[in-house]
Amino acid sequence: MQRFDRYLLVQLMVLFGFFALVLVSVYWVNRAVILFDQLIADGHSASVFLEFTALSLPNVIRLVLPMAAFAGTVYVTNRLSNDSELTVMQATGFSPWRLARPVLVFGLIVAGMMTILTHFLVPQSLQQLREREIEISGSVSARLLREGAFLHPARGVTFYIRDITPDGELRDVFLSDRRLAGRSVIYTADRAFLMRDDDGPKLVMLSGQAQTLQTDNQRLSTTTFADLTYDVSGLIEPATAKRPRLSHMSTLKLAADPQAAADEARRDLGQALEELHGRVAQALLCVVAALVGFSALLQGGFSRFGVGKQIVGAIFLLVIIKLIEGAVSDPVRANARLWPLIYLPSATGFAMAGVMLHLAARPFRPRRRAAGGTA
Repeated sequence: MQRFDRYLLVQLMVLFGFFALVLVSVYWVNRAVILFDQLIADGHSASVFLEFTALSLPNVIRLVLPMAAFAGTVYVTNRLSNDSELTVMQATGFSPWRLARPVLVFGLIVAGMMTILTHFLVPQSLQQLREREIEISGSVSARLLREGAFLHPARGVTFYIRDITPDGELRDVFLSDRRLAGRSVIYTADRAFLMRDDDGPKLVMLSGQAQTLQTDNQRLSTTTFADLTYDVSGLIEPATAKRPRLSHMSTLKLAADPQAAADEARRDLGQALEELHGRVAQALLCVVAALVGFSALLQGGFSRFGVGKQIVGAIFLLVIIKLIEGAVSDPVRANARLWPLIYLPSATGFAMAGVMLHLAARPFRPRRRAAGGTA
């Protein structure tokens, strides 16, 4: 590549990295806040929270790459235009098509990153995230071992622990079980331990009392015990494997037999093909975003007022491409034979960029009237 190509490519990559970092941070913080509320509220540790946020990071990067490529291209092109660098290069004989070459290379580099994400990292991270969600959904420790809070792990059950010692001893335990119709039992104990055996987790209460109330005749019976074992496995829903999702399947699996993948996920064939070809189309949209942003800012030439109108036009064109992307989803899902429509947004974007580069290379000029009228 020539010196100008390297110079422009370096500028694009630097600004792309900056905008990608900013956008990923915004999306990731938003996702992290939601995960924090869900996980910490259920009693999970900070390590689980960090693990879940890390597993969600590849999908967040996938979402922001096209926007970061577009923003970086627009920013660099705007700066080159304001500094008259584009004007100088055009004056030396560089056509808009020639100027777009490093932008195309930049778009292909971002498309390569997107390809790695959509075909490898995102499906694997989402699958692992799904497995970890299933594992912690049946965590007894996270659901029950929370001191100073009244918990309701199941309908009709209330559980309270005043304090948990570093040795794992539970102090001042309160357990109310109202699951059986016509009977309510309240267990109180000075100390308790949560233990596991082959039949599931058990709560061993020491030095306590059980109060049983028969609601039909309002008869109350009290039993004092030295130790009592309570089965808490029924309070936690067992972790069961859920059906796989198309977004979690590998590209090779989807491409080898889309119908089998759709049947396994209990989806239609059109949805499987949309997922498969959508991964390829997302990489193409990165190239489209870069070329549309660059070619739109070449319209109108140099102006002391900047290229504000061109930037707005580029954003408008990108919105049109996204609208087309959303419009083709339903037809493909309904009819699997229409899967080529998945590539319509990319084709439209390339066509827009080609037309704008053509107009920038051969700008429209009105014919001048001959002096003194027509001959």
